[in-house]
Formats: sequence, structure tokens, C-alpha cells
Amino acid sequence: MDVSLSHAIKLKDKGLETPLEDGTRTYFNYYWLRDNCPTSFDSQTRERVYDIFHDDKEPVAESAKISGDVLEIVWKGSGHVTRYALGLLAQHAKGNRRADPADLPRKFWYCDHYVEIARFSQSELMKDKSLVAKWIEAMIVEGIAIITDMPDSDEGLTETAKLIGHIRPTFFGEFFDVRTHINPTNLGYTAKALELHTDTPAEDEAPGIQFLHCRANSVEGGANLFLDGAAVANDLKVERPEDFALLSETEIPYYCEHDHYDMRSRQRVIELDNNGEVSGVTISQHMADIFDLPQEFLDSYYPAFRNFGRMLQSDKYLMRFRLNAGECIVFDNHRIVHGRASYTAESGDRHLRGCYTDRGEMRSTYRALTTEGRFK
Repeated sequence: MDVSLSHAIKLKDKGLETPLEDGTRTYFNYYWLRDNCPTSFDSQTRERVYDIFHDDKEPVAESAKISGDVLEIVWKGSGHVTRYALGLLAQHAKGNRRADPADLPRKFWYCDHYVEIARFSQSELMKDKSLVAKWIEAMIVEGIAIITDMPDSDEGLTETAKLIGHIRPTFFGEFFDVRTHINPTNLGYTAKALELHTDTPAEDEAPGIQFLHCRANSVEGGANLFLDGAAVANDLKVERPEDFALLSETEIPYYCEHDHYDMRSRQRVIELDNNGEVSGVTISQHMADIFDLPQEFLDSYYPAFRNFGRMLQSDKYLMRFRLNAGECIVFDNHRIVHGRASYTAESGDRHLRGCYTDRGEMRSTYRALTTEGRFK
């Protein structure tokens, strides 16, 4: 860019106006320009080391010029020089959010999706980070994947989960074993049918990603039931918009109580992202607390809640399949609704070992695997 364009820079009280490479003119606030100076960040930790709270005076530019394709600012008082590539300034000119490689469009699915579920070999994942990225991509887009060739060991699940994040404990602990218990504290620990649900809705922030590693499954019955809750919610929005509004705007109470814990939270049944699009659901009839909402309001809310629950059971959405020993199903606990048909406990052995990781950490791993980041 011609140096003569430096004369087109206008220094104002709270910021400056500068031309960019495309010929447009844009205003930038002085605080923003000083706070995000490239020298404000430590090269090793990548954290901001400049502390704007310690400045006695507001930042004001003493002078500014354009050299080549770089804006140079000299700050009044300190004499500090800040240099910004004009291309970088253009990225922030309109106040848009930083592009996120993990912000991938969701693909919604229905009852015929089982044969199309993304599958990855555990041994190959352990050797190939690019496969881990593809696995996480499937989780972000479709919310579900199956890991095959799992080692028949506790360590096998641990090392698999840690490929995308740390183990996220719940009030059940870091791991749980889904098998028939003598004194069960959860319906999953019985041979009874398990209602369609998302896990641990009684936590303020339920864990994001669930792992269920099948160690043995030789019983009669016990079919796995899975569906895309976001797909159902999208259809509800079209078919019953009033119901959708109630379920996406109203918080209802959930609980999980036993001898040594008493968990309580409030959640919206339908979750929306920052763009107002359906990102998931929180549903669990057997952990819904007594609805402490005005009785007149419940005249509308209960029918909406029931209509959605009945849609979840529709053959249009519900996958029925059998998880086999050596497979691990991994799914988004804030989107995928799951359950189980009853089985005959005496007919064989059924053992699923489970744990959780967080969605945010999974997305962090995806960004680290697929992009260089802004400091490289």
C-alpha cells in the first residue's frame, strides 16, 4: 500500500480511522488496538501478558502511519509501537466472531442411520491422529460413532476416551458399569427396560460425550435404542411451533437422589445454540422432578412435553440394534437420546462399561488437530 495513504488515517478521541487494503475505511477503538498488540502476548504460553488494568491513563495514539501493508501506531506517553498487518485488521473490522474450525454444520439422521454410523478401529485411532480428527468430526456433525476392536480391559476404554479429552466424573464417579446389580441405584443397573433419556440431567452441566464399551452381551433381549433428539426437535418446530417454544424456553426441574447424593438442576428440554438453531435436548422422564410451575401454565406445558416424548418413540426416528462385545458406542449426551429394551438376566452376561468426556474439550482437540492456531 502506498505510504501516502498514511495521510488518510484520522486520529480521533477514542480511536482511529484507517484505510484497508481493499480501499474501505474502518474505525478501531484505541483500547482494542493497544490490548491486542502482538507484543501483548507471551510467545511460549500464548497468554496475554499486557494488563490494561494497570494503565493509569486511557490509551491514545500519538501518531500512526501505514508502511507497506502494516499499520504502525506510536502510543502517547509510553512511546510503545504497535504494528498490525492490514489483512489482520480486515478480519476484525466488522466485529465478527473469530472463525471456528469446530463449528461444523450438523447432519440430522433418522431410524435408518445404523448402517451409516461412522466406525473407527481402536487400534488405528491409537496410531493415527488424523483418524482421531475424523472421529471427532463425525461426533460434531452427527453426534454418534462406533469404535470397533476395543480391548477387553478397563484400560482400553480409558485410553480411548483420553484421545479426545480427560475423563469427566459425575456423582456416579469416573466410570460406571452397566450390568445387573443386587442393590441397584439406577434403572440401568437392572434388566428392566430403560426409558429413552439423556444422562445425568440433574447435574448443572451434564457431561457432553458418553462412552459405552460393550465387554459382554450374550443375553436374550436388551436391544439398544438410539435416536437423534435434534432431528425430532426440528420436526416438532415445524409441526407444533407452540410446543417447540414452550420446551425451548422453559426450564424444568430434574433430580437424582439416593442415600449419599441429592442432585438437582433446571434444564430446557430443547437446547438452542447462539444462532437459535437446535443443538440438542435434555430429556429423562424417570429423572424429571415434580414440575414446580404454575398449574395454569402446566395446562399448556404438559401436553407439549408429552407430545415431544411420544415423538421420540416413533419408528421414524428410533434405531434398534445390538451392541456387540468389542464395540464402543460414543455419542453426544446433549443430543442423542438412548435407551434399552428389557432382557433376561439369567440368559447370559451383559456388561457395558461407561464414562464421559466434555464436548468443549473434544472441540478443543479437534481445533488443535486440524489447524495451526493464531499464534503459529
